[in-house]
Amino acid sequence: MIGRVLAVLRSPWVRWAFLAVALGLAVVAVVSSWGQIVTAADSLSVGTLLAVGGASVAYVLCTLAAWRVVLADLGSRLPWGAATAVFGLSQVGKYVPGGVWNVVAAAELGAEHQVPRRRSLAAMLVALLVSVVSGCAVGAVALPFVGSDVLGAWSWLAWVAPVFVVALLPPVLNRIVGLGLRLGRGAPMQGAMSWRGLGLATLWSVVAWLFAGFQLWLLATALGMDTSARTLALAVAGYALAWVVGFLVVVVPAGAGAREAVLLAVLAGSISHGAVVLTVLSSRVVLTVTDFALAGAGLLIVRRRRPRTVTARRRTRNRSAGSRRPAS
Repeated sequence: MIGRVLAVLRSPWVRWAFLAVALGLAVVAVVSSWGQIVTAADSLSVGTLLAVGGASVAYVLCTLAAWRVVLADLGSRLPWGAATAVFGLSQVGKYVPGGVWNVVAAAELGAEHQVPRRRSLAAMLVALLVSVVSGCAVGAVALPFVGSDVLGAWSWLAWVAPVFVVALLPPVLNRIVGLGLRLGRGAPMQGAMSWRGLGLATLWSVVAWLFAGFQLWLLATALGMDTSARTLALAVAGYALAWVVGFLVVVVPAGAGAREAVLLAVLAGSISHGAVVLTVLSSRVVLTVTDFALAGAGLLIVRRRRPRTVTARRRTRNRSAGSRRPAS
C-alpha cells in the first residue's frame, strides 16, 4: 500500500499538477489582495530591496560554505571557485520537480573535480540533514521569544528541541546518513563526519537561517510589521520552519507553495493580508534570483577553467607522445 502511494507521488503528472495548484493559489492570493499589494509595494524602497538582496546572497553563501565543509570533512576539499561552480550549478536542479536533481547534478559536476560520486551524494545528504535539523532547532529555540500565542501550532517544537540537537551529534548523524543511504539503496558512506566538521557545518547552517529570517524581516518591517527583537525571532523561526516543510513536500520544486503557505500562516496578523502576500512572494523571488545568480557565477567559473584544463591535457598528451617518439 505504501509503495503504491509513493509511486503515485513520484509520478510526473502528480508533481506538475501539485505545482499548477500551488501557482494557481498564488495567483488567486495576488488577485484577491491586489489593491493592498499595490499600496504595500509603495513602502518598499530601493535601499530596502538592496539590503534584502544582500541578506539573501549571504544566506546562499552560508549554505554553500556548510556543504563545502561537509565535503571536505568526508575527504574532498574543493577550492572556493570549484565549490561555487559545483554547488551553484547543482542548485538549479531543485527547481525541477523530483527533489533529487540537485543531488544528482552535484555528483556529476563534482566528478569533474575528482570527487567520487558516492562521496558527493553522501555530502549533499549530510548537508541537507544538517539544514533540516538545524532549521527545526532554530525554529524551536526562537519560539519562546515569539510567544506561543503567535505560533501556537508549532509550540510543540520547543519541547522536542533537545531531540534535534542530539540528532546533530556525529555518532547519531552518521548513523542517520548510513540508514538513509541504505534505504535509498546507495553504497555505504566513505568515512564519517568528525565533531569539528559537523560543528562547523552546523554553525554555517545556523548563520544561514539567521540571514534568511533577516531578509524576510526586512521585507515585513518595511511593509508595516513592528521592528523589534520579537518580530525578528518570528521571521527567523517562521522561515526556518517553512523551509523544512517545503523541503519535506518533495512533489514540488523548491517547496513552491508549501513554504509560502507556512509563511502566510506565520505572518498573518502581524501586517495586512496584502502586505503578507507581497512579503512572501518578494522573498521567494529574491531568493530565486540569488540562486540563479550563483549558478551564473558557477557557469562563468567553469568556462574560465575549461580552456586551461584543455590546454593542460594537450600539453600532457604532447609530452607523452614526445617520450614515446624513437630517437633518430
